[in-house]
Amino acid sequence: MRVFYLVPVIGVLAACDPAVPDSAAGVGFNTPEYQAQRDAVLQGQTVTGDPLIPPSAVSSEGLPPAGSATVDPATAVPVQTTAQTAAYVPQSGDTADDIARETAAALAAANGNSGVAPVEASPSNPAPALVSNPGISDEQDFQAVASRESIQSDAERIAQNRASYQVVAPTALPQRDADGTPNVVQYALSTSHPKGTQVYSRAGFNLAAKAERNCAAFPSPDQAQIEFLSNGGPQRDRKGLDPDGDGYACGWDPAPFRRAVQN
Repeated sequence: MRVFYLVPVIGVLAACDPAVPDSAAGVGFNTPEYQAQRDAVLQGQTVTGDPLIPPSAVSSEGLPPAGSATVDPATAVPVQTTAQTAAYVPQSGDTADDIARETAAALAAANGNSGVAPVEASPSNPAPALVSNPGISDEQDFQAVASRESIQSDAERIAQNRASYQVVAPTALPQRDADGTPNVVQYALSTSHPKGTQVYSRAGFNLAAKAERNCAAFPSPDQAQIEFLSNGGPQRDRKGLDPDGDGYACGWDPAPFRRAVQN
């Protein structure tokens, strides 16, 4: 029973389907007739019969010459060609005359046409700013140097340099004022044995613990060495700052001063 209902529906849908034009029947540009006429024209043969594209379908309006602007009479807005579009982009404040002049000048410059007068500066085409870079020297430019210097000016400058030249005589180095304080640098250079080598005898009990306690009172080993040398060192160690008898108090090391002189 359902089969009888489906048959009328299929018939209605088939009737609503629009007809597809047959390209092989002579519609469009891919027909054999069009290809034959095209090949005949390309080979220089005369084509007889009605053309496939009627002349009325082709506009007889000529194209504007390159570098000119066509104004649409309906909107009064210049219509630009492809070459104009590539050469100039209109701005919001430009008039039709501005666009036409600037586009013509841009196209003339691109084509190397020197017969067209340059376009004056406008809001959309400002004058180029002259930028000078004072950081670049022009001493290698003969024209620039010759415009501001001459043989006479060079002679005057040499004379001024000679007049201001002064010879400074060498003088002796100033002597260091002796204040009676031992010089640890001089003491380091006067010795040669390394740190930890016993050279002087030390007697007593718990010398290492005593030296550790006494050395804590000095802000640096240099200060401890100065105090050690000021109180009879290195032969005598009255404050117990040199328990191993190497002549260096509180771990002071003369090696950095020796290396500084060698370098």
